[in-house]
Amino acid sequence: MSQALYRKFRPHLWGEVVGQEHVVQTLQNAIRSGRVGHAYLFAGPRGTGKTTSARLLAKAVNCLAEELNDRPCDHCDHCQAVNDGRFLDLIEIDAASNTSVDDVRDLREKINFAPSQGRFKVYIIDEVHMLSTAAFNALLKTLEEPPPHAIFILATTEVHKIPATVLSRCQRHEFRRIPLHLIVSLLKELAVKEEINVAEEAITLIARQATGSMRDAISLLDQLASSGIPITLEAAQTILGTAASQAVVELVDTILQRDPASGLVCIHRALDSGSDPRQFARQMVDYLRNLLLVRLGNADQVDATAEQRTAMTKQAQSFEKEHLLETLRLFNGAASEVRSGWQPGLPLELALAHAIGRREELTAAPEKNQPVIAPPAVTAPRPTQPANESFTAKTPAPAAVPQASAEQARPAAQLGADEAPADNPPPGEGHPTPAGIRDNWAKIRAVVKRKQPMIEALLNSCKSVELREGVLQLSFGSPVLKAKMEKDDNLQIVSSAVKQVLGWDIPVACIDATNKGGQMQSNSDVDADGMVNAALNLGGKIVQKE
Repeated sequence: MSQALYRKFRPHLWGEVVGQEHVVQTLQNAIRSGRVGHAYLFAGPRGTGKTTSARLLAKAVNCLAEELNDRPCDHCDHCQAVNDGRFLDLIEIDAASNTSVDDVRDLREKINFAPSQGRFKVYIIDEVHMLSTAAFNALLKTLEEPPPHAIFILATTEVHKIPATVLSRCQRHEFRRIPLHLIVSLLKELAVKEEINVAEEAITLIARQATGSMRDAISLLDQLASSGIPITLEAAQTILGTAASQAVVELVDTILQRDPASGLVCIHRALDSGSDPRQFARQMVDYLRNLLLVRLGNADQVDATAEQRTAMTKQAQSFEKEHLLETLRLFNGAASEVRSGWQPGLPLELALAHAIGRREELTAAPEKNQPVIAPPAVTAPRPTQPANESFTAKTPAPAAVPQASAEQARPAAQLGADEAPADNPPPGEGHPTPAGIRDNWAKIRAVVKRKQPMIEALLNSCKSVELREGVLQLSFGSPVLKAKMEKDDNLQIVSSAVKQVLGWDIPVACIDATNKGGQMQSNSDVDADGMVNAALNLGGKIVQKE
């Protein structure tokens, strides 16, 4: 039986570990200085070198080389015994199949025995997060104060499941996903050593499918090499069940063209040709992410040819940013749902339908993305507004005023008292009015939300919004909320949103509604502690005095 490539090319020296220099350097320095700890925790994604580094550490502490800098030497009897799996003082435990408290008690009984061959007994507990709570509790004391000859190395892919009491007793090292270019470089070396005929494009595809796991990448190369045919890009896509990149580009085009029929045909064609639905969704996510990078001005971070980058730029500019983000979320959700559904292609179809529907919504409502155009000169008269009018910020905006009708053609003298136009109408469209702020407050908040959702959340907490002497005053019922709103350039963002929607360049200020000495008490004849003043501070106004 042949040996799997990932086992055959497992690193035997520190210099062969790829992509984890921060961990390797720390462990090497500990060995050279004689400061090796009694308990380590290696956490990180699968296939990134956790167990390999644990074995290297076990080799190094038991290596027979005289110079500490040379450990592990990979030549002495102890190093060779570890490589061959016959070193008695290296005990590897699979926590997934030894989860009970009895297994840990058995370990505690045997740990006091002296090493058989080397200087240290090294216990590597893989997938340690699978241990039961009782097993963790039984391990705590031994983990904190093990015998001088014992070293624990815990490895896990889900560090959040490890109890804090265990974490505090270990030196924690985080393993990271291995960069794409390092995986590609190593795969090329393995292909040369094993005389595997593989195209460079196929190697890149394998590296992308591995998603940062070196073991997965080597296993995929081993799988393709077993096919007995030259590994081209097309062959790799067929064997791995990945969709052709052209199908992904076509599907994005159907979303931009709002053509659901063609989009469904594209999805079914890809799935009928043997593409795996989950892989297809992942490729869509990867491609949409590249479009987002291009849209945000980071095209140099996209790994693509000049022709592909040109096509991406064209598609990225055709997307509204909000629509691109929503489409990316939809297909990212589809990538995680296709496994659980009985109809594998359904999440892709739903993601397509929602993405096209979202684009139609944005196209049908351009006012959400564009400044509001001023109404015609002839409009329905409005009631006279006092100079300092305020309104409750959370009250829905009133319905739009209808266009001029026959009733509006009547002279002002024939209008009712409450319909009489203002004595001093605003001089031009750019004059700020309380009514203008009130009627368009929802649109102003929508613009702010697109720029900074947190600021819009603060606006949602406003007690009232008041236009006073050319200043837009935001009233908050808490000094904390007022202080948050005044941080950074939050007020400037609100001011720019007002200018974008209404064309009015007015300053914005904050008021503490709980501050009895503040500007909210503008009526000197109102009792500061009375109910009327409280109503004023909450956005009310005096319409008649007795």
